[in-house]
Amino acid sequence: MSSQIAILDYRAGNLASVRKAFEHLGVEVIVTSSPMDACRAEKIVLPGVGHFDSTRTLDLLGLRKPVLEAISAGAPFLGICVGMQWMYNGSVEAPGVDGLGLIDAECGRFPAEVKSPHVGWNTLQKTGESKLLAGIAHDAYVYFTHSYRAPLTSEYIATTEYGGVFSAAVERGNIFGVQFHPEKSGDAGLHILRNFCEM
Repeated sequence: MSSQIAILDYRAGNLASVRKAFEHLGVEVIVTSSPMDACRAEKIVLPGVGHFDSTRTLDLLGLRKPVLEAISAGAPFLGICVGMQWMYNGSVEAPGVDGLGLIDAECGRFPAEVKSPHVGWNTLQKTGESKLLAGIAHDAYVYFTHSYRAPLTSEYIATTEYGGVFSAAVERGNIFGVQFHPEKSGDAGLHILRNFCEM
């Protein structure tokens, strides 16, 4: 497994838990805010906790361009929670804050009839072949904690249901995203991270 994995630090990610999960797998990672590190990384991980507005920091740090260039060059990219939502055009949580635009859609809120945030263990419903979810049971439990959700687009590879069905994981080429937290999802989450490492 490659050790050239950059975990991007934009002052909002669940960095310690994500780093420890990779280290548990025997993978060496760097936690960085450096555009140069993002350019040089063989793989990039963007964790996320909190408000979509926090992704503004990625622009302030100069990370948008090198991340897009790395993805264009074929580097696998994994967005976690808000990191996955940043892959979209944006979110109604923070109007006017641009996402990466890798997926042509906008993240939305949960319906008023369910409690938000959505916190807890839910099952994944896999929807087809996936490199990221290879070897994961169709109804595996994973851990969610989020207030906004990604819509169903052609990129989704797994869904879950809370106030309706939404994208739990997405994949297209070398871009991957999970709305849940693999670093908090036990053996299933570690298996997903291992899959990413082996790409």
